[in-house]
Amino acid sequence: MTSTSLRPRQREAPAPMQSSAARFALAVSTLGFFVITLDALIVNVALATIGTQLGGGTAGQQWIVDGYTLMFASLLLFAGTLSDRIGAKRAFTFGLVLFVVASAACASAPVLWALVLARFVQGAAASLMLPPSMALIREAFPDAIQRSKAIGLWALGGAVAAAAGPALGGLLTTIDWRLVFLINVPVGAAAVAMLLRVPRSPVRPAVFDHVGQLASLVGVGALIFGLIEGGVTGFGSPLVIASLLGAVLAIAVFLVAQARGRNPMMPLDLFRSAGLRIALSVGFSFMVGWYGMVFVISLFLQQHLGLSPLFAGLAFLPASVLIAISNVAAGRLAARRGPRFPAVLGQLLMVSGLVGMLLAAPLGSLMAVTILLVPIGVGGALAMPPITAHVLDSVPAHRSGAASAVFNTFRQLGGAVGVAVFGALLVGPAGFVPGLQASLLIAALLLLATTVASVFIQRTNEGEIHHGTN
Repeated sequence: MTSTSLRPRQREAPAPMQSSAARFALAVSTLGFFVITLDALIVNVALATIGTQLGGGTAGQQWIVDGYTLMFASLLLFAGTLSDRIGAKRAFTFGLVLFVVASAACASAPVLWALVLARFVQGAAASLMLPPSMALIREAFPDAIQRSKAIGLWALGGAVAAAAGPALGGLLTTIDWRLVFLINVPVGAAAVAMLLRVPRSPVRPAVFDHVGQLASLVGVGALIFGLIEGGVTGFGSPLVIASLLGAVLAIAVFLVAQARGRNPMMPLDLFRSAGLRIALSVGFSFMVGWYGMVFVISLFLQQHLGLSPLFAGLAFLPASVLIAISNVAAGRLAARRGPRFPAVLGQLLMVSGLVGMLLAAPLGSLMAVTILLVPIGVGGALAMPPITAHVLDSVPAHRSGAASAVFNTFRQLGGAVGVAVFGALLVGPAGFVPGLQASLLIAALLLLATTVASVFIQRTNEGEIHHGTN
């Protein structure tokens, strides 16, 4: 259940690689996508143990998660431009090396602030890896049929990582929480070695949107800071109010820069497409629900029910297995019925699971949590692949790269906001369980709204746009 099966198209295909080089390019891209997806989720089950050893409370735990997703979301659009400007291989190599170094820094962090700082760097590195990982596949497989199969394998790597993250995190934390970060080092080293077999990528002229990038980074950062600190000090705190007002101002500057700039990083005319607007709303709401839910349920199982990290991780295992299967089934279902059916069905399953979890929370039942994770996970796995593919169906071919970058940005932003808001509710005056229930209710209502919106998705033929003016 990942962001994923996008297939950006370009007007000029590079010369085909030799078959062995193409295989190495696919392996490197898939490994890269695997580790950056894994690191967004694997740490959740380790949070309680990290909090015990390094301190920081719920706010510190939120920053461990959101330090990563905040930078990931903020720099994705910049990373796409960088990949074009210096070449996909060079951009991916830089991001991968930085990711490995940051992972080692996370594993060796002696205090909380050092871990959070390393997570910021790790998230920035992940953002630099995602756009070029897809570009490497486009360069390696110019044939559309072969490229489609390659992207399917690439997406599967992310789906497996998303499904296995919590369970693997619980297992590694049982040994030592630092292993959830240290595991990236040998994987990254192997990917760097394979990159030596990948040819140099072509470069294309690309202009950076400096004002837009700075405004987006400040806006997202101030928003997440205000939401997290508001849960700790109260939303009436002068610092929190200043932070949230600063976020509004920075976002306004960003929108003006996108509307008037010559080379906007997020062209606003993309939003004329109703299909894209629906896909963006679903992607955002899904990540609020999934990332936010994994965060609060991991804390619920350990801090409220007193489970060990291993048993907390195992609670996610049945859902993880079915998620991997459902990701494959989603593509086949969408091919037969169009994207609307699996998108609506999947979101309804998520809503039912979230509502069930909300009602069962006061019971403190591990069995109930384990069972209810299944419809949430399976629903997301059914909904997201067709929604992701629908992004490209909703815009002209030459806008597919920009649309996919905006979609992934909205997804990561949804995850960051979900963790920030839900964490604030957990530490609110109502208490842990009422805060958990409020979080699950927000996620369910968001997904119910996007389920209704998804009813208006129309099936498109290749190159045919049904939604608005593009």
